[in-house]
Amino acid sequence: MLNRLPASFFVSVAYDCWAFRRLGVVLDAKTGAIKRWLYRDEQAADIKMSQGANAGGFVLTGNEKILRPPLTEAQMRELTVGDVVLISGDVFTGRDAVHAHLMKNAPPVDLNGAVLYHCGPVVLKDGEKYVIKAAGPTTSSREEPYQGTVIKNYGIRAVMGKGGMGAKTSAALKEHGAVYLNAIGGAAQYYAKCIDEVVDVNLLEFGIPEAMWHLRVTDFPAIVTMDAHGNSLHADVEQASATMLAKLSEPVF
Repeated sequence: MLNRLPASFFVSVAYDCWAFRRLGVVLDAKTGAIKRWLYRDEQAADIKMSQGANAGGFVLTGNEKILRPPLTEAQMRELTVGDVVLISGDVFTGRDAVHAHLMKNAPPVDLNGAVLYHCGPVVLKDGEKYVIKAAGPTTSSREEPYQGTVIKNYGIRAVMGKGGMGAKTSAALKEHGAVYLNAIGGAAQYYAKCIDEVVDVNLLEFGIPEAMWHLRVTDFPAIVTMDAHGNSLHADVEQASATMLAKLSEPVF
């Protein structure tokens, strides 16, 4: 019942980003050299990206829905929970600081028809050029107090992150014709490969992770998990889990 804290249970199952990021090394105390790696088979060959995949390593089936921002309400209402989408075009990042800012201030860019990505990218500056080195999703539930209002006020058509959002956001998606896209946790470097360029950056005074980055992407994959018809895969899973938990909690005589 505590989001993002699998260790709060005496039995935990780690999945997505935590599982894929877990790495460790044993260092030589005198030289700092790596003596051996932890949590992986050193004899195993590196796993290469699949053949027939897009730039981000996502294996294509031909059934994906192509989204090219700016998006329309009609396009979003055609999508349903479970649809896999590939985004090509402009995407804007926005985390906690951006959402709090947008509650009281107009956005520095036109967000009508836009995709707003809950992401704090890892960014390097090469001369005058910014390069995105990692661009995985952050947990969307933190933006629940703001998201419905931001969608309503600025015409955002797709919100993307990980972990889903709550009833307030779901109601806004249904009312205004927008969707929530679940991006793949732990795939930050794969997603960076889908980014062609950094077009611009705004609100950099909030810091690199919290700034609003204007990215141009190609075949950026995600899954519709909350649609414009009031359906939410996250709510369904929560309800099913609660039912199962209640059964497990029943006394056994």
